[in-house]
Order: sequence, then structure tokens, then C-alpha cells
Amino acid sequence: MPYLRKTQPSSNQRHARRGRKRRSDTDTVQKALPVWAGMEGGNFQPLGQQELQKMHETVLQVLEETGLSNASPSVVKHITSVGGQLGQDGRLRFPSSLVERALSEMQRKFTLYGQLPGHELKLSGKRVHMGSGGAAPSIVDLDTGYYRDSTLKDLYDAARLVDSLENIHFFSRSLVARDMPDTRSLDINTAYACLRGTSKHVCVSASEGSHAREIADMCFSIAGSKDAFSAQPFLSFNINHVTPPLRFSGDACDVIEQAALLGIPIHANVFGQVGASSPVSLAGSIVQSVSEALAGMIFGWSVSPDAKMIFGAKPMITDLRTGGMSGGGGEQALVMAAATQMAQYYDLPNVSIAGASDSKIADAQSGYEKSLSVSLAAHAGSNLITQACGMQASLMGCALESYVIDNDMLGGILSSLRPLQINEETLSAKSIDKVVHTEGHFLGEKETMARMKSDFLYPVIADRRPPAEWEQDGRKEIRQVALVRTKEILDTHFPNHIDQNIDQSLRTNFDIRLSI
Repeated sequence: MPYLRKTQPSSNQRHARRGRKRRSDTDTVQKALPVWAGMEGGNFQPLGQQELQKMHETVLQVLEETGLSNASPSVVKHITSVGGQLGQDGRLRFPSSLVERALSEMQRKFTLYGQLPGHELKLSGKRVHMGSGGAAPSIVDLDTGYYRDSTLKDLYDAARLVDSLENIHFFSRSLVARDMPDTRSLDINTAYACLRGTSKHVCVSASEGSHAREIADMCFSIAGSKDAFSAQPFLSFNINHVTPPLRFSGDACDVIEQAALLGIPIHANVFGQVGASSPVSLAGSIVQSVSEALAGMIFGWSVSPDAKMIFGAKPMITDLRTGGMSGGGGEQALVMAAATQMAQYYDLPNVSIAGASDSKIADAQSGYEKSLSVSLAAHAGSNLITQACGMQASLMGCALESYVIDNDMLGGILSSLRPLQINEETLSAKSIDKVVHTEGHFLGEKETMARMKSDFLYPVIADRRPPAEWEQDGRKEIRQVALVRTKEILDTHFPNHIDQNIDQSLRTNFDIRLSI
């Protein structure tokens, strides 16, 4: 690819690495496990090379001829300083030469970290990582089963759940704390609740640049310094920098600018709704989303060439009968896989949405919709799959028990990414010959016992017992089992990875409203 480049760490990053204990590499351990974070996808490729090239050419045309409106003075300043052009119609245009140059110089193959070792997310190639997300305004109450407004405590509980579930690799804010009095309190307390609730990598949002700076200060305090955080960032920003079609969002662009300067990784997200805020054709919707995502990434790069930008083209399907978003159909799975291919065409670290079920609870509809979209995103090789767990009602609601169910589902999907090993040992001709002439089955073979745990993943709550045993045990459906397990986790799992003195300092310096 013409956009591939080898990046070298800056002097500040090298200094920070020397000043902080190196995190352990988990690759050796992972080889003994049936599934792990960063398994390789990429076997599902709905677009051919010529189709990818044609889409890229159309993206260049849109950025150069149509451009984006509503660019703030800061955006105009930075983009024009690297070759962008502001037209008399007020639209900011990106010449093809600028786009090609930016693509060749953007940061690649970087890693997102957790607060503790073992949670590294290596964003390169077609490595797959599963995570939460959604920013839902409602939650299914664990006790009543009815929807209600979500709170800061609910967000913290969701983070604690994800912290305990092995097939969910990062925590992106899944709930809006609707008990916060203003946007500043919401942003600061959301970041704190997420960071306090899990040691895995955290993705949050900021409503404006000043809030981003405060969240950065919180992260620097936890890490020990700005350099330490920049070297191993355990928080990144979800930034929706465009209002489709092709209009910059001023406050969001201010957050991109601050994040780029502060060393916080940036998800350059766009959510055009097919047939509503983006073209009704899936190909056209992808072109627009890619154009919008690249515009945000080029802005971040123009602010700082060292900015860690993540490509977030996320076209979303609209149910054209109602105009509402619909995340559960095959079209959503297909369009997100194709958008992932475009990211791979550019060799950019990328993030996608899958698992945005339209079902209101964790039922059969929820299961088949999530499994379809998450499977295709994983097999397409999406680096970060957000909304892969916990979400219901087209991202309008979250159900905590869904995390527990979806953790099983994600394990199964990850297991399906395992490559088949073809060699003399695995083809098993000698083993087959031996068994047919002796016991007649393979259950007692040494290889069977040796591969029992390394090659097979067993569900935690899915029921594989015979019907008679299931009936004798009360005929429990999976949601009933998940509710019990969810309450057990929330009653016992309280992460304490943040030093008590640091935590007290955060509570002193920020308006922290979470009672623990």
C-alpha cells in the first residue's frame, strides 16, 4: 500500500518508556489460550481490490470538489496551513495531494493500554478487539426488568462488569449518567467512573476542549506524568467531529485539537444514517462516511503529526419505514465490514460498530442480530469493535445482564477466528489408523486431553446439558442465569487498581460525585 510508513517514537515517548516499568507482553501466554485479544480476522472481504480503488477515487473527488462546511477558524487555519482550500462558498476543500500526503504520514501500528498490564490493544493489521459502547440514555433495571433513566452508578457498574469479563477487551462508555447536572459534570464524572470501574482501556467523550483538558489532567495524575500517559495511553476519546452530511462540528473539532496536543488517542467517528443523512446506496454511504472520517483525521494530523488517530467511518442503517436507526440487520453487518476494508486499504487503525441490536431485552432476537453483525466485523478484521456487548433498543438502552450473555457470544466469535493448522500432526492420519484398530474412539488419546483446553473454548453460562438435567434444574433460560451471575459479580467485584492516595487527590481536585 502507498500509505504504509514506519513510525519512530518521539524523544518524549522514548523518555517516558525509560521512566516507567515496561508492560509485559502477553503474546506467549495467549498461544496457550483458545481465544485472546488481538486475534487476526480479515477472511471476510465483501469488496474487491478494484472496488476499493474506485471508492478511494470517489472519496478524493468528494473531499476535493465538495469539501466540508461549518469549519471553525481553528480548523480552517490548520487545514489551509497544510494545503487545504477555503472556497468563497465557505466550504473547506482537501486537494487530493493533501489527502495522499496526510495518509502517507499518519501514525500507524500503535497500541492502546489499560491501567494494568495484560490489557494491551495492538492496533495493527487485522487484529480484533471486542468492546462496549453506545452512550445509551436508558438501562433495563436489574430488579424490575423495566427501562429507566441511566445514572452514574449504572455506568460504574457496567465498567465493573466489563472488568470481570474476559472476552470484552476494552470499555467504551455505554451509558449516559443522566443524574449529572451539566455537561462538565457529565464529562468529568463519566471519565472517573470508567477509569475507576475497570483497569482495561477506556474510551470516553468530551463536550468541549476545556473538558478534554481536565480529563487529560486526571489521566496524567493516574499515570504519574503526561509523558508516562503519552507513552502508554489508557484512555482515548470518542469524537463525533462531523454532522452528516459533510458539516464539521465546532466543539468536537476543538476536542480533536486538544486531544492531539495532549497525546490522547482519537477515534475520528462519523455516523451517517443510510437514506437519511447519507446516500441510500450502501456504496455511497460508505464513500461519504470515509470522506468525513478522513477529514477529521487530516485535521488531527495537521495539529500534530504525532496524533494517534483511529479511523471511525461508521455508516448506520435506517429503517426507511420509520426513519429510525436499525442496527440489527444484515445490511448493517455488510456495510460495516466494507467500511473496515476501506480502513485496511489505507492501512489505518480502525474502529467499527456492531452489536447494536434492535431488541429491547437479551432475547433470541438480540442474540441473532448481535452475532451476525459482530461476526462479520470480526471476520473483516476490525481493530476495535464497539457496541459489541450489552446494548439493546438500537443503542437507546443497555442491559447489564446482556454483558454476561454477550461475553459468551464474543468468545464463540473469537474462537471462529482461529486459523486451521494444516500439518502432518493435525491431519492425524496416524492417529486415525491407530484408533480404528484399537479403542474405536479418540476420547482417551493423549492429544485429545492435551488440546482440550488450548483448542476449545467453553461457555460460562450457555447450557450444554441434556434436556432432562436442564428440566430438573428448573428449566432456566439464559437471561435468568445471566441475571444471577450479573448480581454475583456486582456484589463481589470492586476493582482497586487506582492507588488510594491518587484516588483521594482526584476527588479533591475534581468534582467527583460517585459514591463507592
